Amino acid sequence: MSSCNPPSEPTEEVNQGPEEIGLDDAQVCDVDRLLAALMAGYKWLEGQVPLVNSLNVFPVPDGDTGTNMFLTMKAALEETKGKSFDSVSELARTVAHGALMGARGNSGVILSQVLRGFARGLDDLKVCNTEQAAKALIEAATTAYKGVMKPVEGTILTVVRESAQAGASAVEQGMPIKEWLHVAYSEAKRSLARTPNLLPVLAEAGVVDAGGQGYTFLLEGVVRYLNGEKMQLANKQEISIEHVHISEATYNYDTQFIIKGHNLNVESLRAGIASFGDSVLVVGDGDAVKVHVHSDNPGEVLSYGIAQGQLTAVIIENMQEQFEQFKVANSVPEVARPITVPAAATGEIGIVAVASGAGLARVFESLGAGFVVPGGQTMNPSTQDLLQAVDSLKQEKVIILPNNSNIILTAEQAQALSQRQAVVVPTRTIPQGIAALLAFNYQASLEDNTDAMAEASQHVQTVEVTRAVRSVQVNGLKVHEGQTIGLLNDQLVSAGEDAQSVVCEVIQRHLDISAYEIVTIYYGEDTSAEQAAGLAESIRGKYPTLEVEVLDGGQAHYDYIISIE
Repeated sequence: MSSCNPPSEPTEEVNQGPEEIGLDDAQVCDVDRLLAALMAGYKWLEGQVPLVNSLNVFPVPDGDTGTNMFLTMKAALEETKGKSFDSVSELARTVAHGALMGARGNSGVILSQVLRGFARGLDDLKVCNTEQAAKALIEAATTAYKGVMKPVEGTILTVVRESAQAGASAVEQGMPIKEWLHVAYSEAKRSLARTPNLLPVLAEAGVVDAGGQGYTFLLEGVVRYLNGEKMQLANKQEISIEHVHISEATYNYDTQFIIKGHNLNVESLRAGIASFGDSVLVVGDGDAVKVHVHSDNPGEVLSYGIAQGQLTAVIIENMQEQFEQFKVANSVPEVARPITVPAAATGEIGIVAVASGAGLARVFESLGAGFVVPGGQTMNPSTQDLLQAVDSLKQEKVIILPNNSNIILTAEQAQALSQRQAVVVPTRTIPQGIAALLAFNYQASLEDNTDAMAEASQHVQTVEVTRAVRSVQVNGLKVHEGQTIGLLNDQLVSAGEDAQSVVCEVIQRHLDISAYEIVTIYYGEDTSAEQAAGLAESIRGKYPTLEVEVLDGGQAHYDYIISIE
């Protein structure tokens, strides 16, 4: 279980100026000043989360760069609660550790590496002067680049590096820290504006890099604070995420719904829902909260929800019945499949997988995953979530399946921190993760399994169908807000008015379907079983040689996730 509680925060409005915190013309930064600066950056970023999220290149409803950076920074500052520090070095190391454990998504991991490098640059310093702070920011950029296997220019990495270099070049004897920070921030803004020139996909979509924007907002918060500018803090809506997973679940019903209201208390709702069962997921803000829970009495859960606000999107599933249907659906005698013995029960190697949706979680568990971490689009698990999952298994050897391109870096952080012999198979989609798990051999070594699973994951095509959240042009394709869009292996390739036509276009125009045998359709929480069956019949009608299966994935936002192998 992981939780994100806000750290101690300034008053409702940040209005302390340089005189109050002593950085008007200060030559050194001590513990109190550094913590105040970090808090100001965090609070300014908090209010800009929706804007940063909106900068996602693809118009999919899971742009979460701002959310991931905010939650990473929140975890970093929460690590300082209740602690006292004798030096900026000690404070920076604590913040960096909190960021590492709370890092979510690629942007969160990179931000944690920035903070780690900054802490390294402040090693053994009780206070730091301008030159030392500038060198620490250079080390922050260097560490961030080292943390990414294939650094790409035009991203947050470029913004961090160029702002640090500008600050270092401007440092002169006697320059106040406030002036140096302003130089670094000004260059961050210019660097951010140049990101579309370095990444054509940004220019085509008409956006700057989201991670770079988030970092620039962090610096802006610090500069505003030091300038004594009044600034409203975060939106009143609190972004709050917590996962609770009990692997030995015995409940029969999966209940999901959305509570709509005003000033909803997410923490209180989470505690209330947790009293009814397990596999609790409560995500949202003051206006809308998504609830998921496994229990034996869904009526009690619904009654509780009704007492809190207006209920919408209510789904109740009999898990035992669905599991029996799943076993029948996966009995395909004419197609040879590897026989998978659950690693969690018999082997020396444990499996941790990430999946969003109760149906997808059950698929991974039935194929042998010892722990399924809730996560995926819009809900990237933290380093600590994955680390706890790895360490909870009885096996000393563990394979992690992130199943999302934005979770791979986080999984690699968990791998490095775990005392177990952990390996990440870098699966980028749910179908890749399932294909990898089907290739698992409980009698083979960790190295052989890793190679086989990585190889198997590359032989599956993934089609994802959702709706565009804004109008944009990407990859030469014009998309209008609200249109149904299709992605093939994470690339936007189709747009249309309905899911069935989009799926058919993706298959017909972008795949040599004669090379494939099985199509598995996982339908989402907003798609009915009848709609999914209709899509399956349409595919069978056009491609009679294909074996088409339909399973309830239960994933949010995506009408369909389709595996073609």
